[in-house]
Amino acid sequence: MTTLGTRPTTQLADATALPPPAMRLRELVFGAACAAAVRAAARLGVADALGDAPTTVEKLAAVVHAEPKPLRRLLRALSCYGIFTERPDGTFVHTEMSRMLREDDPQSLKYIALWCTEPWTWAAWPHLDDAVRTGDNVFDELFGKGFFEYLHQDAHESAHVFNRAMTTSSRQSALEVADLLDLTGVSSVVDIGGGQGHVLASLLEKHPQLRGTLLDLPDVVAKADPRLREGGELADRADIVPGDCRREIPVSADLYIIKNILEWDDHSTLATLRNVIAAARPGARVVVIENLVDDSPSMKFTTAMDLLLLMNVGGAKHTRDSMVERMTQAGLPVGEIRPVNAYLHAFESVVPERAE
Repeated sequence: MTTLGTRPTTQLADATALPPPAMRLRELVFGAACAAAVRAAARLGVADALGDAPTTVEKLAAVVHAEPKPLRRLLRALSCYGIFTERPDGTFVHTEMSRMLREDDPQSLKYIALWCTEPWTWAAWPHLDDAVRTGDNVFDELFGKGFFEYLHQDAHESAHVFNRAMTTSSRQSALEVADLLDLTGVSSVVDIGGGQGHVLASLLEKHPQLRGTLLDLPDVVAKADPRLREGGELADRADIVPGDCRREIPVSADLYIIKNILEWDDHSTLATLRNVIAAARPGARVVVIENLVDDSPSMKFTTAMDLLLLMNVGGAKHTRDSMVERMTQAGLPVGEIRPVNAYLHAFESVVPERAE
């Protein structure tokens, strides 16, 4: 029995037993409510407003400029999923997940949470059945133009969120990639489609003898990591090359890294891999790093990303077998396959001798 004047603690641990199937399905089809609640908390800045001490809803509401009663309802809903915890006295405290909605948290997922719940996503998800029927994206028909055109021409705030989310994700995995790779005998590396170059910068910082090249589209490398640009602490060992890896890779190196870009159609994926072979000397290493929709402890996350890719650009995440198949088809025999973290795998290959 609950003591008068106190409230039961609402947290994930209260529901260790799975609900019956009918209730579980009801919870799942209300999944949009959970995503919307995370987005609302991120946009309001609730996690940023909540410090280390238990705090009343009234104090939080004053900081985030919200009404106390609906804010309590929002926080209670999130507490059911382990995002914030409501204490018996009605105050709220952080959990490990809610801290990741803070902007200053080293593992912050704030902009990734916002990106996955941008306004265009709510318009696209109801058309997933159309994408499944046709195998094509639904974005072009919904918005009258391609996904990236729309972002940069019509949805500037969404484009900003996308850039922050990709930067966050890249920074967080860059150190893990740098720790994973054995660079014995490697003096030069190319990060293909490497975005702002966080992986390359991490490798150069860890290996002082290494020289690196960042290759990506002109608009992307124009915003490269300041450490790599002129005047940066790594600039004397870094080259920034604008280009499209699907057309040409004009760089020779000991190691080629291709991370999270082989999500296009098969033609573009094969073109990129074959361009690596054309540019590389025999014996050069190629490491492909991708999210997988199988053989992963995070399949709920990666399969959701896969469906989002289908809808917005007509792309797809790989299975272990499909990645091996594409690499082999391109002429890159796959050696060791290793996990980078809970959602990334690295596929190692060596460029074979060319046939006479």
